[in-house]
Amino acid sequence: MKTKSLKQKILSSERVTKTILVLVNDFLLFILSSLVALSISFENVYLPSDLSTFTKLISGPILWIFLLYIFGIYRSLVRFLNFTAIIELVSFLFFFFLLDLIFFIFTTNLNIYQNDVSSIKDLILGWLLALFFIVGSRILASTYFSEDIAESKVVIYGAGSAGIQLAGALKHSSEMKPIAFVDKNASLQNTLLGGIKVLSPDDFHKMISRKKVDEVLIAMPSVSKSTLKGLLKEIEKYSIKVRILPGVEELAQGKVTVSELKEVDIADLLGRDEVEANTRLINRNIKDKVVMVTGAGGSIGSEIARQVIKNNPKMLIIFDVNEFSLYSIKQELLERKTKERVESILGNVRNKDRINQVCQTFGVQTIYHAAAYKHVPLVEENSFEAVSNNIFGTLNCSLAAIESKVETFVLISTDKAVRPTNIMGASKRFSELVLQSLSKEQGKKETIITMVRFGNVLGSSGSAIPLFQKQISEGGPLTVTDPEVVRYFMSISEAAELVIQAGAMGAGGEVFVLDMGEPVRILDLAEKLIRLSGMEIKSEENLEGDIEIIFTGLRPGEKLYEELLIGDDVGVTEHPQIFRANEELIPWEDLKDFIDLLRIAESTSDHKKLRDIFEQTVSGYIPEKDILDVIYLEQKKLSS
Repeated sequence: MKTKSLKQKILSSERVTKTILVLVNDFLLFILSSLVALSISFENVYLPSDLSTFTKLISGPILWIFLLYIFGIYRSLVRFLNFTAIIELVSFLFFFFLLDLIFFIFTTNLNIYQNDVSSIKDLILGWLLALFFIVGSRILASTYFSEDIAESKVVIYGAGSAGIQLAGALKHSSEMKPIAFVDKNASLQNTLLGGIKVLSPDDFHKMISRKKVDEVLIAMPSVSKSTLKGLLKEIEKYSIKVRILPGVEELAQGKVTVSELKEVDIADLLGRDEVEANTRLINRNIKDKVVMVTGAGGSIGSEIARQVIKNNPKMLIIFDVNEFSLYSIKQELLERKTKERVESILGNVRNKDRINQVCQTFGVQTIYHAAAYKHVPLVEENSFEAVSNNIFGTLNCSLAAIESKVETFVLISTDKAVRPTNIMGASKRFSELVLQSLSKEQGKKETIITMVRFGNVLGSSGSAIPLFQKQISEGGPLTVTDPEVVRYFMSISEAAELVIQAGAMGAGGEVFVLDMGEPVRILDLAEKLIRLSGMEIKSEENLEGDIEIIFTGLRPGEKLYEELLIGDDVGVTEHPQIFRANEELIPWEDLKDFIDLLRIAESTSDHKKLRDIFEQTVSGYIPEKDILDVIYLEQKKLSS
């Protein structure tokens, strides 16, 4: 076993042991300062000649140490010495000097003191020496014990109030040592804030290139997301770890602390500024209404539930087949100490009677239907589970909503429904067709049925981004399906908020699509995450890199890129990020026949028939025929 160094032994010792060490140090330095002062006065090395003189020599330091202890000077840690602690120590030493001086004057007049202390000059010299020795020892000890303790030398980007508070918090951290601020404000550059120099961005880049920085902490909570994206792009090329303080809303309570720093995530890299929500649209289907969310335990469903509870529903019903997921979101909502009633219902969307029962018992007025199987490769391997859950589940929920006179029914759809190459996308487009046809068939439209289609949401279960972050934490490699694969991304909270607003604009049968911004190459995101985690990409050109990216090939049913519209017929709405897609539908009488065929195909696990049905109904469906044929042949073998 490796033996500890003296420094490590002291640092790992009990607090009382450390206090005793500082007490002994101060006591000896008080005595040393008196001896040096007297030696200077006598112009010779002074040593006490008898017990009486020795007693007088140590009595003062003993009293001083006792008073310093009583006044709490020894409660502060030497390792984390700061300017405030030094001023406090100097103030107490000066106070004790005045007491000593008053006592000296009185005792001199009474002829109690002999020649051991000959004048006020010697007393002042002794105090100055004590001040120098005590404070100096503190500074030396702080430097010695802090050296190499901090794991990272960090630069704080942003010299505003948040940056200054963060620097103050870091002074008590054993993990990070702030060595500079960086700010674009020319009036702050080359000044000192709390003893830390403020650099210009150019000086900062030079410092990084010379490898003098381990980590960058961005303390600019009020900056726009597009500005943050540009800043991250500048820093990314240096392969240095970056952490960020959250936005001003998250810092509204209390002071800035080190624990609030977060790793860079995809939302920061996308730089997408979210449009402020339209309160009128948010309230229309939620405020003072009974709202039900199916699939409430999932990524999208749980976020919709959070958004709903914030906007004063009369009651929120969370519905899910997964017991643990339902329990988790219920507990989270209850922890918000909301006054709104929250009912958790275990149930399966395949059970129409259960949906009907819930709608009629609670008088449901709005349904957000988020329950669906969405993981493309898994759904490809379990095609009829997707048919049963995504298609028949949606059919059951919508019919129950119509029969129970629910006011609004909103389907959460996906960009994978557009010209799909996979069962998941085809099942979701078929679900849209069901709702479009049902809405038209209603005529009077007592239940307004709408669909909202969007792309990938950040951090959703089963998505690539959480996988990348896990792979980086484990040292790699990162797995990307194809170097050219691109996807649309949006934060879960923004997507849920837009879904609610889109649902409020429906008149019946509309397919709304969300403005997802520009598509992003997955490879680019993987590379950025590696670099901003402080690592280099390992490749043939850089064999000394930290993390390799490997390409695994597109998975069954996966596309290189996704689309949001089947055609070009799209209209604007009153919200700048929500568009209305005008797409063809199949009349209900015709679609019913295809639904019957789907039930027959499901009952016989006939994958070939399933593919044929989708090819006839889902515009642009191009299946992975080889995969489905293999499944079909295996099913035939099993049945024979």
